[in-house]
Amino acid sequence: MVKKHFKSGFVAIVGRPNVGKSTLMNHVIGQKIAIMSDKPQTTRNKIHGVYTTEDTQIVFLDTPGIHKRQSKLGDYMNQTAFNALGEVEAVLFLIDAAEGLGGGDRFIVEQLKQVKTPIILVLNKIDRIEPEALLPLIEQYRKLYEFAEIVPISAKMGNNVDRLLEQLQKYLPEGPQYYPDDQITDHPEQFVIAELVREKILHMTREEVPHSIAVMIEDMKVQDNGVVHIMAVIFVERDSQKGIIIGKQGAMLKEVGKQARQDIQNLLGSKIFLELWVKVKKDWRNQERVLRDLGFHRDA
Repeated sequence: MVKKHFKSGFVAIVGRPNVGKSTLMNHVIGQKIAIMSDKPQTTRNKIHGVYTTEDTQIVFLDTPGIHKRQSKLGDYMNQTAFNALGEVEAVLFLIDAAEGLGGGDRFIVEQLKQVKTPIILVLNKIDRIEPEALLPLIEQYRKLYEFAEIVPISAKMGNNVDRLLEQLQKYLPEGPQYYPDDQITDHPEQFVIAELVREKILHMTREEVPHSIAVMIEDMKVQDNGVVHIMAVIFVERDSQKGIIIGKQGAMLKEVGKQARQDIQNLLGSKIFLELWVKVKKDWRNQERVLRDLGFHRDA
């Protein structure tokens, strides 16, 4: 049954890598569904997060960071981000207020000029700048594009996020509740679990590894004792990377499993047994077939 005066819609979050898109969505949803890392290009797929109140439902699309492509995977990530702009009621353009206006943001603004959807400029990380620097920064962006709204926030601290949600509701039409009250994402559990494992690796490995890894859940089943058995495979591009992730006497892989296990148990609400394997798929980021096997689709 459609609720009277209920507003709903889809909102894309776009911006350069590492400006806080996943942090914002996780804060709004109240639970981790998008992985966070201080390394750029963390998000590879459109991740749908569902925010529901008594009279509103917003489905957020946390898109990959738009960047200069260096592989077929990078090309896929940019295409995924831009495709999202044609599917939504509003776009949140996140920028890093601490870094200021740069070439990457100018490139994104040029793409946004082709979009008819209302664009809201969100200046994130305002906790990292002096208050008097905010207005001049806003003026710089205002000269580039006529944004529907401009909202400064700190996604990490939660500052002004409620106001951002209020502003968003103005652009939502009356519509149905797409998802149940307690559903926070439309991605299958296996996708989120794989992402949680990948997050731990991003946190713990050196620069040569992060963009060369992918995680696939090969098996997941509930055992008779109620424990969920999960077998995940970590794909890397080189033998040397495999050695780094496994670590000395398996220490790194064991720590990855230990840290991921807690987040996965919180997600599933039950005890789990996590089995991790590392396999080499040479140059997988440039192989269309492998990208498809791993769930990367150009039309996603």
